[in-house]
Amino acid sequence: MGLIVEVDTVDEDAVVLVPPPNFSMVEDCIFRSSFPTPSNFPFLQTLNLRSIIYLCPEPYPEENLEFLRSQNIRLFQFGIEGKTEASLPILRDSIMEALKVLIDVRNHPVLIHCKRGKHRTGCLVGCLRKLQNWCLSSVFEEYQRFAGAKSRNGDLTFIDRFDIVSLKQCLYSIIYQYQGYGSKKRRLLYTDENLQKPQLASF
Repeated sequence: MGLIVEVDTVDEDAVVLVPPPNFSMVEDCIFRSSFPTPSNFPFLQTLNLRSIIYLCPEPYPEENLEFLRSQNIRLFQFGIEGKTEASLPILRDSIMEALKVLIDVRNHPVLIHCKRGKHRTGCLVGCLRKLQNWCLSSVFEEYQRFAGAKSRNGDLTFIDRFDIVSLKQCLYSIIYQYQGYGSKKRRLLYTDENLQKPQLASF
């Protein structure tokens, strides 16, 4: 899913915008990709990101942290191991906490990424789709489109069994509503009353 956007084909100093591999828009102001490298920074600037959700346990590279600081982008890290069969309790808890950050519109625009933008990112997006009442076949089709030949049955089982009811109960202090699946602004709305701010730290 590579994409190169050239801003100016005449100017020798033109900036070529290169998205990270597996980049895509998930929703209005929600994006997904593989791990960004410095060559992707000019492209990321065009997204006007407010937050990044990072789903790997490894420390974020210093050059990436410098970019985030320069752009005033907040980093939310959820250390999910990239093993074929991750610990289900840890995966469940991490995805639950990441979803709370993801659906808080105060963190938008937001980029979700892991290493390849396939499995961990696919699990988080798949659980978001369940919260949006997508049918399971469409959720699986989207996951497999990004995972390709690397699709994992364990991930699909996790998404299938993920308890959205528990997530809604955890969000009792947040009033939210959808504006309709077919509308242009399918975003979650909140009132600020009694709203708890998410922690800006590793989980």
